[in-house]
Amino acid sequence: MQDVVEKALRKLNWQGKSLQAAGRTDTGVHATGQVIAFDLEWDHPLENLRQALNAYLPPDVVARQVHPVPANFHPRRDAISRTYHYHIFFQDMRDPLRERYAWRVWPIADPLILQQAAQGLVGKHDFAAFGTPPRAGSSTVRTVFKAEWLPEVGRDCNSWRFEVQAEAFLYHMVRRMVCLQVEIAHGKLPISVLAQYLQPLDRKPGEPPVYVHGLAPPNGLLLAEVRYPPGKVSL
Repeated sequence: MQDVVEKALRKLNWQGKSLQAAGRTDTGVHATGQVIAFDLEWDHPLENLRQALNAYLPPDVVARQVHPVPANFHPRRDAISRTYHYHIFFQDMRDPLRERYAWRVWPIADPLILQQAAQGLVGKHDFAAFGTPPRAGSSTVRTVFKAEWLPEVGRDCNSWRFEVQAEAFLYHMVRRMVCLQVEIAHGKLPISVLAQYLQPLDRKPGEPPVYVHGLAPPNGLLLAEVRYPPGKVSL
């Protein structure tokens, strides 16, 4: 996505080398709340900029809003929280259209156990077992503000959405969270294993961490929102 946005910006006489983004996602992950920043000389209304940018973007990428920001604004460093959604549905038969944006899970995972497991993720924990930090050697401690499973409005009773909000995420963190919760809800693992994975990991220097087994597919994951301090930027 970064490549196609930069190509569109260059057609508008953007002179930068690389745009700034709120975060990077795995291949196959979607986003409705990604935030990017760039410097551009523009002497026309901002609405015209949005329209011009969309005219050069491919059909599967769109600029939804354009706002002026302070010169020192950085979409990743200034963010105070990020919210991801992960979509699943319970169905025995494959469904190619739905599976583009959701993980088909079978057999049915108990929603009540999913909810219990999600609550165990809330708070400040060492999530080293769930992913890797953006920079080698940096902290794997993160604070999760919200984690819950919600039924999809307007869908059948077998469609659910995992919503998780945190100050920041590790690489693969949400996908490992989802996979572990589904395995617990399938009865493959006891719910107590969640607390074990959240314990600080005592490893020797150079020793690789023991990650949560399994990784939910990327297609069900969506970056939904990035929040900033009041007054910093209005999105």
